Amino acid sequence: MYGGKGKKFHSSVKRKGIYIKIKIDNHQGGTTMPKAIEVKDGIYYVGHKDWIVRNFHGYTTSRGSSYNAYLIRDEKNVLVDTVKAPYAEELIENVSRIIDPSKIDFVLSNHTEPDHSGSMPAVMEAMPNATVIATAAGEKGLKKYYGGDDWKFQVVKNGDSMSIGKRSLVFVPTPMVHWPDSLATYVPEEKLIFTMDAFGQHFATSSYYDDEVDYSELMLEAKKYYANIVMHLGNVIKKVLPAVEALDIDMMAPSHGLIWRKHIPDIIARYKAWTECKPSAKVLVIYDSMWHSTEMMAHAIYDGANKTGINVRLIDLKSNDLTDIVTDVLDAGAVIVGSPTLNNGMMPTVSAFLTYMKGLKPTNKIGFAFGSHGWAGGGAKAVNEELVKTGIEIVRDPLTCVFRPEQQVLDECIQLGSGIADRVAAL
Repeated sequence: MYGGKGKKFHSSVKRKGIYIKIKIDNHQGGTTMPKAIEVKDGIYYVGHKDWIVRNFHGYTTSRGSSYNAYLIRDEKNVLVDTVKAPYAEELIENVSRIIDPSKIDFVLSNHTEPDHSGSMPAVMEAMPNATVIATAAGEKGLKKYYGGDDWKFQVVKNGDSMSIGKRSLVFVPTPMVHWPDSLATYVPEEKLIFTMDAFGQHFATSSYYDDEVDYSELMLEAKKYYANIVMHLGNVIKKVLPAVEALDIDMMAPSHGLIWRKHIPDIIARYKAWTECKPSAKVLVIYDSMWHSTEMMAHAIYDGANKTGINVRLIDLKSNDLTDIVTDVLDAGAVIVGSPTLNNGMMPTVSAFLTYMKGLKPTNKIGFAFGSHGWAGGGAKAVNEELVKTGIEIVRDPLTCVFRPEQQVLDECIQLGSGIADRVAAL
C-alpha cells in the first residue's frame, strides 16, 4: 500500500463493529506515517517498541522492551506474531502501511504468551481471511486465552513446511523454550529464522539490528534476559542449539529486542556457555542486615575473597535489584548468602531473593549461609535450607554469631572468604 511521493491511501480496519479509516499521507509536512522497516526484501518489522515498561513479571526492564512482529509479503501474505494487547491498533496500522489487512492469509503464532498474542482478537477481526498457524499446544493456548472458536487453524509439527510463493516456511517446535507451545520458524530462501523468545533481550532502542548499538550493552541485556527468563531451561536449550546451528542463517529475528545479523556466532557461543551455567572466578556475597552485624560479617567474607584474579561482588539486598543479581549468579562460581534472624526466620528481602533464584535453578555453584542473631536463631539456618533446595553445593554449616560479631568470628569470615576464592580460582 505504498505509493510514490504525494500519493494518499486509505485503509479500513474493522474494530468492534466499527471501521476505522487509516490515512497515509506522504506529502512532506503532512501527516506522515513512519517509514516501514524492511528487514529483508519483502519482509517488514511491524512490531512495537515499549519505552515505558519497567516490570516483566518480576524481571526489571530498565531499558524497556519491544514486542517484535513481522510481515512477509509473498503470494501468501504472513503476519509473524502479534503484540501486547494495548498496542493492537499500532500493529494493525503498521500492517496497513504495507498491505490491506484483509489480504493477510496467515497469522503465524510462534508463542501464546500475552506479550506476543494479546492483540490476537483485534488482529483476527481486522484480518478475517487469515488462518492461524500454531503448534497443537499453541492452538490450545490461544483458545484458552481468547476463545477463537471461529478462527481457522493450521497445526504444525516438527519438520513441517509450507510454500507461500517464492518462499517457504519451515517449522521447528522448541517446546519449553520457554512454554510448551514455543515454535521457531525458518525461511530458507532468506536465510532468516524467527527465534521467538530465544536470543531475545528486553531492550528498547531506536535501532533494529545488533550492529547498530553498543556491543557490550547488547550482550549484557542478552545475558540478563537468558538468566532471568530461561536459565532453568538450560538442558532444553542445549538440545535446540544444534538444530539452529545446522541451518544456513544470516539473520535471527527474536520476539524481543534487536535483530541479529552480525554477531550471530557470538550470541550462539554465549548461549552454549550459559546453558552449561559454567562457573567463573566470581564470588557473590549477598546479604541483608538490621543493625550492621550481618553486614560486618559480609564485609569480612568479601575481604577474604578479594584476591587477585577473583571477581568479588558485595551485594546489599536493600539496594540491588533481583534481576541484576541473578544475572551475576548465572556465571558465578560461589553464592554466599547472609541474613540476620527475624521472627525465627530470615529477612523478607533474603527470602524473596532465594525464592526467585531457586525457580531459575542455577547449577555448578558453591556457597554457604551466614548471619547474626539475638536471643533466638533461625535466620542463617533457613537460608542454608533454601540454598540446598536450589542446588548450591554447601561448603560448611551456617556461620552465625550472637549480636555483634567478635574478632574471632570476623577472622573466620575472612578465612572462609579466602578459601572460597581459592576454590573458584581453580574452576
